Amino acid sequence: MRKQHTLLAAALLTSSLAAPLSNAAQDNVYPAKPYAGILQIRNATIHVGNGEVIENGTIEVNNGKIIRVGKDLPTPASGVMLVDAAGRHAYPGLILSISNLGLVEIPTVRATSDVQEIGELNPSIRSIVAYNTDSKITNTVRSNGILLANIVPDGGTLSGSSSVVQLDAWNWEDAAYRMDGGLHFRMPSLFARPSRFGGFGGMRGGAPDGDPVKKALEEIEAFKAFLREARAYAAQPSVKEPNLKMEAVRGLFDRKQKFYIHCDVVKEILVALDLVKEFGLDAVIVGGSECWRVAGLLKQHNVPVILNQMHEMPTLSDDDIDQPYKTPYLLQQAGVLFAINDADGQHRGKNLPFNAGTAAAYGLAREQALSAITLNAAKILGIADRTGSLEVGKDANIVLSKGDILDMRSSVVTHAFIQGRQLDLNDKHKQLNERYRQKYGLQ
Repeated sequence: MRKQHTLLAAALLTSSLAAPLSNAAQDNVYPAKPYAGILQIRNATIHVGNGEVIENGTIEVNNGKIIRVGKDLPTPASGVMLVDAAGRHAYPGLILSISNLGLVEIPTVRATSDVQEIGELNPSIRSIVAYNTDSKITNTVRSNGILLANIVPDGGTLSGSSSVVQLDAWNWEDAAYRMDGGLHFRMPSLFARPSRFGGFGGMRGGAPDGDPVKKALEEIEAFKAFLREARAYAAQPSVKEPNLKMEAVRGLFDRKQKFYIHCDVVKEILVALDLVKEFGLDAVIVGGSECWRVAGLLKQHNVPVILNQMHEMPTLSDDDIDQPYKTPYLLQQAGVLFAINDADGQHRGKNLPFNAGTAAAYGLAREQALSAITLNAAKILGIADRTGSLEVGKDANIVLSKGDILDMRSSVVTHAFIQGRQLDLNDKHKQLNERYRQKYGLQ
């Protein structure tokens, strides 16, 4: 079980807790209670998320909202909770743009997976109602500063709707940050990849079962036909018998919902742009490993990109070996709005800040890399009016770190706040680390 070994290794490498934990305390990590008073985080290096950095600054919070940010802010005489952040960096809460967090606990154990439905067209499937706030994974990603995630269903061609959640809640109703914000279309592959059994695409054991690209094009045309029918349905002033699938995609045509198109190669991205032009969709490319080749077209059509995974091999054998690392910089230069994600099933999202750090090592300025996992992600997900930066009027989703949060060597997250509530940053990895340090006398 390779994934389990990875988790155990992570547990053993995590820094120890200040005090021993009893076995009874290992699962007692509760959602934080609301804090109604004034909170001041003082003496921090504030990374606002929009490119601005404030040295030795103060963030003031009231009833979960940021009310002041700046230098030399006065301290109220009474009724204030002070956090001295001297020597630390303050960041907006990081955002996982695409995740199955809370839908999959152990990928190899079927009973812990509730991420996909049977069938090809499932627009009425809602990921939010399956979201498990008791997942042991959630607290481990919070320890790396990730406070919000877009929870996405899988399977089929049209997988269903995703919802953004905040990662400190008793149940999915409490967790919901933006409900059913987008539908997810998984582009049939137009890239005939060699099969492990020989041949290409759908060929098994060397025996061909037709042209896989032709089959993919037929599936795309069938999907277009569905969208045309759904558009005609949405244009009716009233319907006698509601159609659940048609009702579920109604928000695409008045642009109340995002349309996330999961695709990678240039041919697939061009098909995605054709869908945008024909149906007037508010689209987002997810994955887009070859998006740098058509960055100008993406900019022209105002289509943002979520880069799913930084630490991977390039798509084509003749691409530069470090092409995935350079893609964020090329998108930045072209003026394309993009977010960086961590979709690696081994990491479960925990490497999100370090993926951004890699992009910073390959051309992006550090504050641009930070924006790619905070403000840019919030803009793409449609929640930038509430979060993504440390600006007045936004929710107090704040992370404090002893070092650079993008640097795996120095980042140590010490405090985190969601809507002004201070989180307990204990998690299963830290608990297991403490357990075995005790066992082997390493205290």
